Amino acid sequence: MTGGEVPVGRRVAQWRVRRRMTQQMLADRLGKSKSWVDKVERGVRALDRFSVIQDLARVLRVEPAALLGRETQAAVDGVDGVDGIRAALARYGVSPTASAGPPMRAAHDLGLRVEHARSAYRHARYSQLLRLIPDLLDTARHAHERGGDDATGLLVRAYQITASVLVKLGEPDVAWLAADRAVTVAAGDPRWTAIAAVPLSQALRTAGRGRLAAMVTIAAANRIASAERHDPSADGWALSGTLWVEAALAAASCGDARRTAEWLDRAAEIAERADGGRDADHSGFGPVAVEVARVAAAVELGDGGAAVARHEATVREPWWLRLPVEHRAAHLVDAARAYLQVGDLLRAGRALTDVDRIAPEEVRVRPLARTLIGEVARGGPAPGGVAHLATAIGLSR
Repeated sequence: MTGGEVPVGRRVAQWRVRRRMTQQMLADRLGKSKSWVDKVERGVRALDRFSVIQDLARVLRVEPAALLGRETQAAVDGVDGVDGIRAALARYGVSPTASAGPPMRAAHDLGLRVEHARSAYRHARYSQLLRLIPDLLDTARHAHERGGDDATGLLVRAYQITASVLVKLGEPDVAWLAADRAVTVAAGDPRWTAIAAVPLSQALRTAGRGRLAAMVTIAAANRIASAERHDPSADGWALSGTLWVEAALAAASCGDARRTAEWLDRAAEIAERADGGRDADHSGFGPVAVEVARVAAAVELGDGGAAVARHEATVREPWWLRLPVEHRAAHLVDAARAYLQVGDLLRAGRALTDVDRIAPEEVRVRPLARTLIGEVARGGPAPGGVAHLATAIGLSR
């Protein structure tokens, strides 16, 4: 160890504390004993396999480089604005000091701001969202306190957007808080509960609680299905299908291939019935979205070959370019994971550079994508685009 370099075990301990985990919590998420974690942190047990470093990095929500100490800018904590969202979520009962104006005008203005934030998310403009969200949450909570027919939905949307971007940025615990508040505000309304359940499931799945994520989405899907039998709507179909997709991805994160296939097939049936209908929530749900989900599920289940084959078929579909930019970019990140699973560094690199072309912040800010760039860059002679990207985001010297 050279002068001033922090041992790997101490870095593990530092990140564990920052993520507010006990040694037992970290051990449980790794499937190890508390004694194992303790020995790693004290330097008694050496971390001599990169696969173990990767497992630790995944649970601690950092890049492997952050534990190895080889690169800088490795953690999402460096993204400007996350702390501002944490502070906004902590401001319960604090209303904006400025007058909100007449209730109808205030609701209209807030609705425009929520739609602006939703558009920023769909276009993967995460830095912009981080600047917008704190004041948006304050204003939406104030509107909800004042009441009005639209106030509940606008606050649910504000929390939904907040949770979604936090999942992207590797902060599932804070995302869980925001999504849980959305569910609380929804107060049992089937549609708003379904909308809130999507980011809640994503946060739980990202935090390693796949079974709980599946329970949340299935409960919401059943409630909205019951509501749709009495008052069917096109956006209800899209919400129902999206919830079954999320349930399937949760099952995949638990290694449950049977339920993953069953629930994706159910989503596909809904997509076929709803295809061409109005998508009021701009979810992009439809047959191609289900195929995209099959790729992500195959990657989670470790079947890189199947994921690659589905990906290459999916991007030839005419509906592919009609998915939101964020959805396409996230899929290409999953495709890069699939290519890495089958050992194709060249195509993995091409997928990542394609992401950078259509949605730079999906690959330059998102911790998962940054980790993939590092793996491709270290795996051999990196494609020119990947080498440039790695340098641009500080992953190479």
